[in-house]
Amino acid sequence: MPNYKLHYFNARGRAETSRFILALAGVKYEDKRYTGEEWGKIKASGKFPFGEMPVLEVDDTVLSQSNAIARYLASVHGYNGKNDLETAKIGMIVETFVDILNSFMKAWFNKDEKTKAELLEEFKTKTLTQKLAALEKLLVANNGGNGYFVGDKVSLADITFVTFYEMFSKSVEGALDKYPKLKSLQSRVLALPKIAEWVKKRPESQF
Repeated sequence: MPNYKLHYFNARGRAETSRFILALAGVKYEDKRYTGEEWGKIKASGKFPFGEMPVLEVDDTVLSQSNAIARYLASVHGYNGKNDLETAKIGMIVETFVDILNSFMKAWFNKDEKTKAELLEEFKTKTLTQKLAALEKLLVANNGGNGYFVGDKVSLADITFVTFYEMFSKSVEGALDKYPKLKSLQSRVLALPKIAEWVKKRPESQF
């Protein structure tokens, strides 16, 4: 087993998917968290390839880009499908959540308050509802929606759903109420013993 060191801020954010995978796999790793001041110094050092986090050190290899890291960990530890087709389906769902999150971020970080409000409303009433409806349909197509998105075990798709939704859930409270299968899936993932243990003990953070 390689030595893992995961670098990120003291936040869940884009590193939490990888933390969930590592927790689920029961893998020990160093969860290195930086303050803004600390990050400024290490960014200036050129240690990380693109000057961004999260970054995962795997022994002497440095990996950047949150989704690349999560895919690597999911593949190594058996959460990225049993065959190429399952892996492709998982990737499809993951990319859908990436689209959802990017749409939210575009609205949330808009500096013009009027435009921000308009974009957030469009996100809530159009983008999010359309995507969640399609995702609920995909979930139901697999075992009636009573298991997971792909195959018969939890995968990167399910973990990404839970961790990405957490990033904007406070801004769209009750969004899953119209999608009971997705809401049950969220509860099912969070109830997995190793995930529940991690959520209970993880450091508190604003996001």
